[in-house]
Amino acid sequence: MSVVPFTRSRELALRIDRIACEGHGACAELLPELLSLDEWGFPIVHRAAVPPELAAHARRAVAACPVLALRLERGRS
Repeated sequence: MSVVPFTRSRELALRIDRIACEGHGACAELLPELLSLDEWGFPIVHRAAVPPELAAHARRAVAACPVLALRLERGRS
């Protein structure tokens, strides 16, 4: 599993399970501000922390993953 580090506690961050990911690309379509696709169609995270204004979009991207490879987690205090 690929873990994208984030700095502030309680901040939302994306996690991608690189083993589960099949490269469908739905996440990058729904969240282009934070994700893009590599040449094989697998997601690349460009920004670790999810800004509050993109939280709803991030949740949609997580829900759209057909293999549940994308997760949104909150930092620990």
